Amino acid sequence: MDISLLNAFFLILAGLFAGFINTLAGSGSLITLPLLMFLGLSPHQANATNRVAILFQNVVAVRNFKQQGLINYRSSLFLLIPAVVGSIIGASIAVNISETTLNLFIGSLLFVMFFVILLKPDKWVKTQAGQAKEKPAFWQVIIFFFIGVYGGFIQAGVGFFLLAGLVLGVGYDLIKANAIKVLIVLAYTAIALGIFIWSGQVNYLYGIILAIGNASGAFIASKYARQIGVKYIRYILLATVFVAGIKVLFF
Repeated sequence: MDISLLNAFFLILAGLFAGFINTLAGSGSLITLPLLMFLGLSPHQANATNRVAILFQNVVAVRNFKQQGLINYRSSLFLLIPAVVGSIIGASIAVNISETTLNLFIGSLLFVMFFVILLKPDKWVKTQAGQAKEKPAFWQVIIFFFIGVYGGFIQAGVGFFLLAGLVLGVGYDLIKANAIKVLIVLAYTAIALGIFIWSGQVNYLYGIILAIGNASGAFIASKYARQIGVKYIRYILLATVFVAGIKVLFF
């Protein structure tokens, strides 16, 4: 599939913004997913192609967070493994679900996440951070398994669920939780992307162009995570998600 310079510009710009907010909090895919559909990809292709950008974005973010000493691979395995197993199930469901159902799910999700963002989920996440334990409890492993199922299926909005699980459930502070979050997403995205590639639903040209933007945004956010504020990002995201939801559901 060919792509115009204008469409390539939109993909890079959207990817830049999505990679930035994905690394700091989450829901950047609520921008890139409807954009890919707006540019002509089917819901299945958009859902699959978006994972190429997510993969590169998190490779960059994990590298920078690791350099800052915010990621411990060994302690993260207890949460990473159930999320990866869950993502295999979620991605397998996504490649087989009907296009009409997937389109309805994406459109409905956009409106649900609009109100989640509106109610400032990051505020209660920040205020209830505790002390992380050496090993998560069994119920925490189950929670991350289902987060993995959701992430493998659709990805959009999974950052909020991961942050809530890592901060409220495990006890990490928000900066540490962001670092572990991108490591978990990187691991299960690599597996889920393999399933989408096998199903033949990935548009590589769109995915690579979008990945350039996502990786750049992730680099900026992870490099300066301690200095960047996300107050105004929320307002832009709200407007974008609302308009995208209307477009996906009704047009």
